Amino acid sequence: QVQLVESEGGLAQAGGSLRLSCTVSRGNIRMLSLAWFRQPPGKEREIVAGISRSGATTYYADSVKGRFTLSRDNSKLTVSLQMNSLKLEDTSVYYCAARSGALIGTTGKDYAYWGQGTQVTVSS
Repeated sequence: QVQLVESEGGLAQAGGSLRLSCTVSRGNIRMLSLAWFRQPPGKEREIVAGISRSGATTYYADSVKGRFTLSRDNSKLTVSLQMNSLKLEDTSVYYCAARSGALIGTTGKDYAYWGQGTQVTVSS
C-alpha cells in the first residue's frame, strides 16, 4: 500500500511563488509515476502536472505550462511542484497522486493512490 503525505500549502499573492512537496511515506517510489491534481471550488479534479517513473518525462496542463515545474527526488522519497507566477485561478486544493507503472496518467482514474489534499490560496 502506498501512502502519500503532502506538505502544507499556503497563501501567496498573485505573481508570487509557492512550493508543494509530497513524500511517499509507504511504498517504493521507484515503482511509481507521480502527479499533482487540483480541484477548484465547484469544479472537477484536474491534472496539474505529472512525472514518469524514470523522471525522464513530464506533463503539464496548458494552464500551468511555463509557470510550474515538477520534479522528483527518489533519494528523498519526494515529488515537488514549484509554482511561480501564481494567478488567482490557481487557488485550489492540490492533491498528490501516484500510480504503479512507468507512464504518466492524465486523469484521476489513472491513479490509485492519493494524498489528503492541501489548500493553495492566491490573493490579489
